[in-house]
This record gives sequence, structure tokens and C-alpha cells, in this order.
Amino acid sequence: MGRGITPSVTAVLKIAREHVDAMIAHAREDHPDEACGVIVGPEGSDVPTRLIRMTNAERSPTFFRFEPQEQFALYKEMSTTGEEIVVVYHSHTATEAYPSRTDISLASEPQAHYLIVSTAESDASRGDGERTLLPDRRRCGHRGRDRRHGIALESRSLAELASHTGETRCQ
Repeated sequence: MGRGITPSVTAVLKIAREHVDAMIAHAREDHPDEACGVIVGPEGSDVPTRLIRMTNAERSPTFFRFEPQEQFALYKEMSTTGEEIVVVYHSHTATEAYPSRTDISLASEPQAHYLIVSTAESDASRGDGERTLLPDRRRCGHRGRDRRHGIALESRSLAELASHTGETRCQ
């Protein structure tokens, strides 16, 4: 699997509904540019407790990069509060919620889960702008479709991104 990283398919990341709603709202507000942010939690816990919106320094519909001063301030704060990044999220504005090659190559937080929110239009769009997206049962655990919002979400750990087999078995 390269680098000795073995993806876990038994761990389940639980994100509070308010955080999911906040990520979706952030993605919609920043559209057509990619939105980005993090959810931090107690160090070593793998429990996301506090969502922090970050500024996309690139202001781009196809790429995100945290604004450097915000990122520095975040790391400084986390070092004093005993927190770490549990989730890194960003949006895709024209493609599905699936990691791009760039997403994979730039993923740098080994303990974090990477979550993508897609605001792209789909063939299933209805006239009222709300989309009904069906679940993709080929992958397990972290991938889901939020029918209420019509937004596709996908979360992967860095290990899963590193292996990037495209198929995962649920246990």
C-alpha cells in the first residue's frame, strides 16, 4: 500500500448535524469558488467538535488553499488548546464529491479525514434547484448523499487517499 499506511474501513467518523449543515452552507455561500475549512477536536480523539471556516486564499472555482495567516493562527491556537485537525473540508463546484489528483497530492494532515462537499449541478436537478442524489453503495462508511440539501458528501482518511483504490469493503 505504499508508505506502510493501512486504511481503516471499520472506523466511523461521526460529524454533528450542525457541522454538516455549516459545511453545506459555507459551500453554497462561497460558490462559485471552492469553500474550505476544518473541524478540530481534542488531540488524539478523532472526535470533531469545533468547525472553523477558512478563507480560500486562491478565490478559485477549481482549487483551494488556506489563507496563510489564518492557518498560522489556527495552528498556534490548537497548540495551546490541545486540539488537532480532525476534518479538512472543501467544496467542488463543478465536479462530484470525489478527490481529485490535486486533492490527493496536497493532503498533508495524516490524522485528518478529508471531506468534500459538491455544489455541482447534476442531471437529477429539478426546476426548483433542489437535487435528489441517490446513495453510491459501491463505497462504505463515509460517503453519503444528503437528499434534504441535494449535496453530495465524501470523506476519506489520508490513508484511504494514499491507497486510492476506488473501492472499499465495509465490515
